[in-house]
Amino acid sequence: MPDPKSIFLSRIIRQCADFLLFSNIFIALCAVAQALVTYRLLGVKPAQHVLALLFCSTLALYNFSMLLSKPTAPKKSPFRRVRWIFGHYRVMVTLTIIAVISLVPLTLFLSVSSLILLSFLAVVAIAYNLPLFSINEKRFGLRNIPGLKLFLIALIWSLSCVLVPIVETTAQHVINVSAADTILLVGKRFLFIAAITVPFDIRDLFQDRYHNLKTIPVMLGEKKAYLFCQLLLAAYIVLLFLFTREFDGNFWGLTLTIILSGWLILKSSIRKNEYYYFFYLDGTMILQFLAVALCSWLFRFI
Repeated sequence: MPDPKSIFLSRIIRQCADFLLFSNIFIALCAVAQALVTYRLLGVKPAQHVLALLFCSTLALYNFSMLLSKPTAPKKSPFRRVRWIFGHYRVMVTLTIIAVISLVPLTLFLSVSSLILLSFLAVVAIAYNLPLFSINEKRFGLRNIPGLKLFLIALIWSLSCVLVPIVETTAQHVINVSAADTILLVGKRFLFIAAITVPFDIRDLFQDRYHNLKTIPVMLGEKKAYLFCQLLLAAYIVLLFLFTREFDGNFWGLTLTIILSGWLILKSSIRKNEYYYFFYLDGTMILQFLAVALCSWLFRFI
């Protein structure tokens, strides 16, 4: 007979995990971690207001997206995440409102260049979710354009977590990053984010086909989509090797993360539960920062 204490503890852990993952707090922390990776690669002190802004904006946008796409019967959804979100509707709305309100004072600390960039990203993110366009009286959002969903997600993430810190750091005259280095940093991050995003679309393959959403897995098929992920990561590794000036802790931390991400993607499948995707795959964004920080620390003793 199962121990009541272990059952209770297991239930508490799952409830905490559900809140962390499904409230989108975890993915917001991933955005912070990715910005921290950028600051570490630049060798500058992180700007706290930028980190806070990325956290709040990510939380607000992801919650907005989920609340906007409410299914007709959320309690009957096959996805635990959907059932949790709409079973805790007031919590989600409250978190979203807090995040949006918090953005107002945070924007006051930003430079004009950063504000323009973030405004552009906000417009793209909203257009991604809202059916703002129409053809033959059929309304659709940017995500419905064949193949564009992956590109937009990777673009928004890479520009937010790489270009925003660079623009803000440059505006504060802390460091001057060349255009070539900026493009390289954004490009590599784009490849990484795109690679770990595709498995989510593979998981939703049948659902996307039903809704006629032309994602990469729908267009290529499951096996070719997995191969596509590995090619993206391989391209990242190639760029990392070609343009690395010093094989330091940053290099090895990034390399280890990419290798692990490739392995996790290979292990992912349609049959994996939601925790695998939202914790392990999304978690590689946090892992990347931890790996870079740890490897850099270890290299001090070499």
